[in-house]
Amino acid sequence: MLLHPLSDFIDSNFAVSDSSVLYWYEGHCPESGKLLRLPRTPLAEAIACGLMRYLAKNDCYAREGKMYGVLLVELPTGEQRVIKAFSGLMNGHNRVEGWIPPIPGRDEVALEEACTLAQLDVIKQELITLKQLPERQQYETLSREFEQQLQAMSDRHRNCKQQRQQKRRLLGETLKDEALTIALEHLDAESRQHGIERRKLKRQRDEALQPLQQSIAAVDARMRELKQQRKELSRQLQAQMHAVYSLTNFSGQSRSLQQLMPTGSLPTGTGDCCAPKLLHYAATHNLKPLAMAEFWWGPASVNQDKVQGEFYGACAERCQPLMGFLLSGLKPNPPTPFPRREGGVRSGGFSIKDVGLTIIYQDEWLIAVDKPAELLSVPGRYYDTQDSVLSRLRHLLPDDSGLAAVHRLDLETSGILLLARDRFIHRQLNRQFQERQVHKIYEAVLAGDVTTNAGVIELPLWGDPQNRPYQKVDWQRGKASLTSFRVMAKQGNYTRVEFIPLTGRTHQLRVHAADLQGLGVSILGDRLYGCGAVANRLHLHAREIRFQHPQLGETIHLHVKTPF
Repeated sequence: MLLHPLSDFIDSNFAVSDSSVLYWYEGHCPESGKLLRLPRTPLAEAIACGLMRYLAKNDCYAREGKMYGVLLVELPTGEQRVIKAFSGLMNGHNRVEGWIPPIPGRDEVALEEACTLAQLDVIKQELITLKQLPERQQYETLSREFEQQLQAMSDRHRNCKQQRQQKRRLLGETLKDEALTIALEHLDAESRQHGIERRKLKRQRDEALQPLQQSIAAVDARMRELKQQRKELSRQLQAQMHAVYSLTNFSGQSRSLQQLMPTGSLPTGTGDCCAPKLLHYAATHNLKPLAMAEFWWGPASVNQDKVQGEFYGACAERCQPLMGFLLSGLKPNPPTPFPRREGGVRSGGFSIKDVGLTIIYQDEWLIAVDKPAELLSVPGRYYDTQDSVLSRLRHLLPDDSGLAAVHRLDLETSGILLLARDRFIHRQLNRQFQERQVHKIYEAVLAGDVTTNAGVIELPLWGDPQNRPYQKVDWQRGKASLTSFRVMAKQGNYTRVEFIPLTGRTHQLRVHAADLQGLGVSILGDRLYGCGAVANRLHLHAREIRFQHPQLGETIHLHVKTPF
């Protein structure tokens, strides 16, 4: 069965009230140039989490890391179903029961593919054998032995040279004329003999190592030749596949990968990713896509930075260039209206009461919010962590499809959060943050006495991937982190401090306050970093922010009251 009921992934009583968009799969129609979109929604992520639970129960899915995807579709009858896909091969197979099949075309080159893969395997085995060449170990062993002998000889010769120098001084003081000349000649002869001895050992070394070097050089040349053959065979196979792989969109048009990506070489694996497979299958089976989600499962491969269970968008090289064509002909779903609540007085197009937030600045390009503590800046990974500043605003701004947080505040931290209303503004503000052109001031209450009234804390921070989100000072692996601080007041056993972060690392202020190499006093309420004092919240607040408006060119300086 390829069309799965939603109950295969989520509980039958499960309901998602959040209709926000967490990510857009998008591309421009090749014919009209119109931007086409398909969302990733909380419901799509909840379905994907259900698939993750299934994968976690089966060891066969943990052997190799890959992308998986789900597509929520609507049948002509109006019923909703789910189709699922994996990227590439699963345990060596491209067809697995319950998963949608590969894009047509691969079968046409199946024989060529099998022959090429067999050739590639032969090359792989020969490369493994050549890499294990016995002469390599012999060369390393002999080379190390000769180096040790030369070092020992050098040490002995150095001692002898020092003794000769002492003898020359004594001889000069006790002997004269011919007797001195004869004695000095004996010392010179000893020096020459040491030189002969050293050259002889080097000659023995070269005679022993040269044949091994020649063998290794010949093998290395063969390995380079094999790698070039492997590269050419892979290129030829990919070219054959791309010529026959045929994608179909929702307008009924079909194109080969070569036609869709004619310029330059296509990356290996193009056409085998989840998103193209899912959309092609939906287009060819009269299924209307509603939402899609892709995630990584299994170990990360070499040069991969993927994290198991994390959601990812369309890959830039393989999938993104195909999106415009694949989505062509797909009629957009009308936006779900957000219910208007009683008592909501709308200002600037939305109600502050509706979202439970204080909007401190807004124009057609930006929104700045005074985020309360215990509210996420952006939605989390799972359906029970979807409530956030961003998702609440997206409810009320369905036309602001590009709305995105420019930076983030911790769940427990309150204060100014800046959001951009389109991608251009987001990029411009991001650049200001990256280039440290944004000035931020935080206020905190520390659970203890701070002995230094002002200064700069410079401690590198590293996050242990096995203990997220905890950060610690690590001088070898940590990233440079810089914080300026000033004591504002002391109230009994507590100290009120103003922090200016000059870098923007995760938990930077919390660690710089708590670590003994920093202030050595935890922020009040910060249980993660050792605060034992009773408190109703983390006493950390983003009080001020100053930046240049990307559109107006003006300096914007925002300030909110500290709530503690």
